[in-house]
Amino acid sequence: MTVKPYQNASTHSFVPEVWDSQLLTQFDPLLVWASPIVANKKYEGTIRDRGDVVHINSLSRPSVGDYRLPDGMTAQRPETVDQKLEITEAKYLQVLVEDAERLQSAGALNSPINQQMIRALARAADTFMGGVIAAGATALPNIAVTTATAPQALYSAILDMMLALDDHDIPGGRYAVVSPRVKRYLIEHPAVANAAAYGEGGVTANGVVARLAGFTILSTTATPLGVDIVAGHSEFATYASQFSGFRQGQSEKYRADYIDTLHLYGGKIVRFPELDTQKPDNTFDESKPTKGIVKAAVTWPAA
Repeated sequence: MTVKPYQNASTHSFVPEVWDSQLLTQFDPLLVWASPIVANKKYEGTIRDRGDVVHINSLSRPSVGDYRLPDGMTAQRPETVDQKLEITEAKYLQVLVEDAERLQSAGALNSPINQQMIRALARAADTFMGGVIAAGATALPNIAVTTATAPQALYSAILDMMLALDDHDIPGGRYAVVSPRVKRYLIEHPAVANAAAYGEGGVTANGVVARLAGFTILSTTATPLGVDIVAGHSEFATYASQFSGFRQGQSEKYRADYIDTLHLYGGKIVRFPELDTQKPDNTFDESKPTKGIVKAAVTWPAA
């Protein structure tokens, strides 16, 4: 049997592709901001290294003309606006094991220490993407609550966010990410507590709390500072991620093998010609917030 470059000369049992699959399976359900519910993955392309750039072309909507004789029709050339998604982050995970092949056969990444390291990678990626989305969202007025009024005030705030998105024709399939403290009071509201009557209840993967009023409501502790609720649509944020594959080798410092992987990723707010300001150089003014995502902070009562 031919020994492949990634295998030990004395055995054929270590197959890095198995590790890659298990890492992705266990990594994805831990994401909220970087999950497909909140950020799309349409533009991942081929990512090989930090600094790679994925180009996103937006097509401007053509104008509609009046047809009259004898004027006929005037053809329009399609116009595109370029956006760049840069892979800015490179995070690694490395573990030392006495016998890499024995660890794989015993359950690969299911050991407690590997689970915690996967969670650390997921947390880093999710925190990064949460910052990208919150920074690009349109800020709405703060929500002042008391302990007694919090459930209704927070629910009303989400409905106000629904209206703000409706005003800009943001399509259905929206999300609302809330902080744990907002979640604690929001689930007291009958529309959430009895979600089966209003939408869809039940906690699922990716931090989903309930679905109602056109929103998938999620909660995460990786909420950016100064933001309590973010609502929008996944078309307005994109996340590109790539694991570079596992390596195995002998540690130079210890009598053990190492196994590591590199996680490359980046994210950005996606702009649209009908909603965002186009600059003369055929790019978008990215200093302005997107209309497809809104955010609000809550003014909590003093403890």
